[in-house]
Amino acid sequence: MASTADIRNGIVLNIDGQLWNVIEFQHVKPGKGGAFVRTKLKNVVSGKTVDRTYNAGTKIDIENVDRRDFTYLYQDGDSFVFMDVADYDQLTVPGTIVGDAANFMLENQAVTIALNNGNPLYVELPASVTLEITYTEPGLQGDRSTGGTKPATVETGYEIQVPLFLEQGTKVKVDTRTGDYMGRVND
Repeated sequence: MASTADIRNGIVLNIDGQLWNVIEFQHVKPGKGGAFVRTKLKNVVSGKTVDRTYNAGTKIDIENVDRRDFTYLYQDGDSFVFMDVADYDQLTVPGTIVGDAANFMLENQAVTIALNNGNPLYVELPASVTLEITYTEPGLQGDRSTGGTKPATVETGYEIQVPLFLEQGTKVKVDTRTGDYMGRVND
């Protein structure tokens, strides 16, 4: 068992059987009374964020979470198959754990998977990815006072909003956290 003195940003705590990632912490020593540690925690599975305060010296349970590099291979029904770049082992991850990351994954793309005791917790993508527009309506020029947007479907099947001047076949950079268009990519 560890104590609150071992809390650092990025470690994962096991609280009541759930895994919580420490986003930030602050050790506070008030002039009167005992010291305490104020933390901001994010649930590894659900993404929910909470604030929690511990008295100094309180015992905590730190979990071992291994973040490893994988390559996305293919989708198999509701699951996704990844290959460990270190030892070439394949890992099948359920679609519920992959979540929204599936909207931005192409075959042979590098991803990071967090594992706890061999079980996948979540899939991390790069901050942005380059995707090709497979379908979008032609844009009409001159019928607006400001820059407008239109829906466009990218090669993964996900729909994003892009400027009116973009056409089918254009490669665009997409933010994987929000799904927003970031710019056009020139080859």
